[in-house]
Amino acid sequence: MAISWQGIAKQKRESILAAIPAEWRIENIPSVEDKRDVTGAYIRSFLSESEVEITETDAVKIVEKTTSGQWKAVDVTRAFCHRASLAHQLLNCLHEIFFDAALESAHALDDYFHKYGKPIGPLHGLPVSLKDQLHIKDVETTMGYVGWIGTFEGKTGTGKEKVYESEMVKELRNLGAVMYCKTSVPHTLMSGETVNNIIGYTLNPKNRNLTAGGSSGGEGALIGIRGSPVGFGTDIGGSIRIPAAFNGLYGLRPSVGRLPYEGMGPLATTAGSLRLLVKAILSQQPWLHDPLVHEIPWRESHEQEIQSLIRSESSSSGKLCFGVMATDGIVKPSPPILRAIDIVVKALRSQGHEVIEWQPPFHGDIVEEAAKTWDFDGGADIKGAFSLSNEPMSQQVANFEKLDKQYSAAEIAAVNVRLRQLKKDYLEYWNSTAKLSRTGRCVDAVVCPVAPWPAARPQWFAYYGYSLWVNALDYTSVVVPVTEVDKKIDTVDAGYEPTDERDKSCYESYDPEIYDGAHVSVQIVGRRLQEEKMLGIAEYVGGLIGK
Repeated sequence: MAISWQGIAKQKRESILAAIPAEWRIENIPSVEDKRDVTGAYIRSFLSESEVEITETDAVKIVEKTTSGQWKAVDVTRAFCHRASLAHQLLNCLHEIFFDAALESAHALDDYFHKYGKPIGPLHGLPVSLKDQLHIKDVETTMGYVGWIGTFEGKTGTGKEKVYESEMVKELRNLGAVMYCKTSVPHTLMSGETVNNIIGYTLNPKNRNLTAGGSSGGEGALIGIRGSPVGFGTDIGGSIRIPAAFNGLYGLRPSVGRLPYEGMGPLATTAGSLRLLVKAILSQQPWLHDPLVHEIPWRESHEQEIQSLIRSESSSSGKLCFGVMATDGIVKPSPPILRAIDIVVKALRSQGHEVIEWQPPFHGDIVEEAAKTWDFDGGADIKGAFSLSNEPMSQQVANFEKLDKQYSAAEIAAVNVRLRQLKKDYLEYWNSTAKLSRTGRCVDAVVCPVAPWPAARPQWFAYYGYSLWVNALDYTSVVVPVTEVDKKIDTVDAGYEPTDERDKSCYESYDPEIYDGAHVSVQIVGRRLQEEKMLGIAEYVGGLIGK
């Protein structure tokens, strides 16, 4: 008798839990009401002192220890495996666990170091988690679809099942990184909330009333609770930046073609960790193996230019210039987001940097046109994936079920032509800011929200405009954590009158009591292919505000 989709999902869900060693199981999982915040002291209570020290060290300092022989790769790997196990039990954030293979890899790294007295590469012994969109040998990839279980991307007999590895994975291995788990995603990858029929709903570790974001939500939750020092996600509409922002992390959305795999980028606890990962990946010359990657090595001169402007004593031509966009004129951000932007603006002005109001072409046109690209096939690909098991779509992505129109070639071409014109218009607006700035240069970066709220409440993610405009223009963006919600300060603007239903939904979803203690972040947006510059600025801004 054929097993139902519910039975297949249950088997998979149980196999993930079964991969967690018995000694790492939590006997009594607290309810959200009893324990909304499971970070900090709570999760530390399950760990040894050395495990706490290791897992609360950022990637930069970890590799300083592992590449010098001060820490063994196997000890670092085991500590993160333990913390990741706890994270999954509390948050539902893992799709695949392969700790034994990870520890075997770590032992091999230690043996290499003992034999040759040097590391294999710059990421020697660094545990790296991966969004369950990348393929790893001997590990399944389901991407949240029940119908993909036991297949290669929904197909059987391809010869690639548990054999094929993504280019990014190969490069990470060459650099000495240790892969040990793959993290949860919303089925379809098209949601700012992470939920699927295999593992359920992924929660935010800082405030389990809220979502961890999506589609790289498992990465956000895992790194947010320090079950991973750094991981990789993808971002075609905000899927790196949203989880980074919701979990108080730094996250890089690079321009398409800068790193292998379209939209791929890192999330981490520090900006320096993002730089470490990007520099390491580019040192592998990925353009030699991925035809879609630009041949652009890491550019030290771009970093040095930013450092020079930051250190300049001049209050005019020698300082940085920022645009600030507190609202896109469509959906007003909630009070803590507006306060976070104000914190950043005041910090920048206190150092003599210029901040001007960002008044670009209307974002509604950009967002509307970009959103059409998601519907070109009328949802055929997504519907096909669900038909493999006949599982239902979650409410968060159920709109794809209603699609019935596939765009014609002429219609697709028209959208692309329109997007090209919108990119041109925005480019010229950015160029025009040189006339508004006392520096005589164009705005260096734009400070703006990632989403209207610090993190969405379950089933309340209703607006993607603050993240999607960046993707439509293919700009570089880095998320910077700023503060936390304070219910006494971040009160509801009782006199606000929403402009439409989207604005009303976002306004009504904010409740200071529910949001109290949640992370609040902003994004620093630069023009296309400005990864070095934006990482330098993001690290500087984070330092200014104590993050």
